[in-house]
Amino acid sequence: MIEVLAKLGRGPVFLAGEVLECVITFTNPLSASSTSASSEMLAWASAQIHCQFHASENRVALPPSDGSKHDVQAENETVFVPNRGERGQCILSTPPKILFCDLRLDPGESKSYSYCETLPIDGPPSFRGQSVKYVYKLTIGCQRVNSPIKLLRVPFRVLVLHGLKDYQFPQDEAVAPSNPFLEEEEGLKKDSRLADLATELLMVATSRRSLHLYNISNTRGKVGTFCIFKTVYKIGEDVIGTFNFSEGDIPCLQFSVSLQTEESIQEEFQRRRGQPVSFSTHARHQEACLHTAQSSFSLPIPLSSTPGFTTNIVSLKWRLHFEFVTSGESAETCLVRGSQPEAITWTGVEQMEVDTFSWDLPIKVLPTNPILASYVSQFSSTNSIAI
Repeated sequence: MIEVLAKLGRGPVFLAGEVLECVITFTNPLSASSTSASSEMLAWASAQIHCQFHASENRVALPPSDGSKHDVQAENETVFVPNRGERGQCILSTPPKILFCDLRLDPGESKSYSYCETLPIDGPPSFRGQSVKYVYKLTIGCQRVNSPIKLLRVPFRVLVLHGLKDYQFPQDEAVAPSNPFLEEEEGLKKDSRLADLATELLMVATSRRSLHLYNISNTRGKVGTFCIFKTVYKIGEDVIGTFNFSEGDIPCLQFSVSLQTEESIQEEFQRRRGQPVSFSTHARHQEACLHTAQSSFSLPIPLSSTPGFTTNIVSLKWRLHFEFVTSGESAETCLVRGSQPEAITWTGVEQMEVDTFSWDLPIKVLPTNPILASYVSQFSSTNSIAI
């Protein structure tokens, strides 16, 4: 038996365009003193990154795929198909890289190999929606002689930041900060600069603040005003807004704010013409606000959520969804005087005419530093298999 261990050194979340580095260790676990100890042989091992696309048949109408299915592994087949047995279509893959040929491991011996590959910058982000899924995996295939191929799949998450694709790194390396006492490979140096550039672009885009003031009104008059200081955020940030009901003509009894994503299929791929879009709620704030002059809310954008994006099949947008419940009467009629003679008390009315209306405010959600997103990732940095 040979144990295969794959470890992503920096965590399971990456930006498109970064270099993914994985250390793959092959171990013969039997000690030399074991009575059944013997050398183990592997014919070859190879690794490749691929992105699987899966669509709901009830929501998405895809053209027929020309790719042949490889769901059965022949006993003597030596063709490395990393997406063998996977659901959906392989829409993106990197060239396979051979790790070794004819590896012999003595009892207790281990050998490690480093796999490095640049993630395609024009691919879709990782996404698990109601209609489609984009899933990235690093697949390591290895085979004994005259035995079926064994596959070790290492899932990871990819974030896409628009604008990195068109950036040209300066030719003069002297302008870039470097440590003369450390030797850096060119690929790792560029990868580090790419992450720094992404962090800088995200900071510039999400730090701009300007007052956005909106009047809240229905057919009967003004309810209040809503204030928000920015509409561009990173995942992991909080969306903060304030309400002012003191200048309203119509009493607001209750409001709710929901942080939602809107998943829509492009028209040419819709299963039914005019089919509704899919909404997902990630955070919600609800508050009773009768006789409240001012109020506020704070909704966190989960680090595990997907920033907004658009592909040829699906688009994902973010929004704040507001719902207001207003009184059909004046503020004075919302209270009634009690019957106690010694003191005056006021209580709420038992019945009241109300009006409800909603409002949607689009916002933009961008990725964040992939190292930060790795802390809450559902994927593990280490995966293993026994052959």
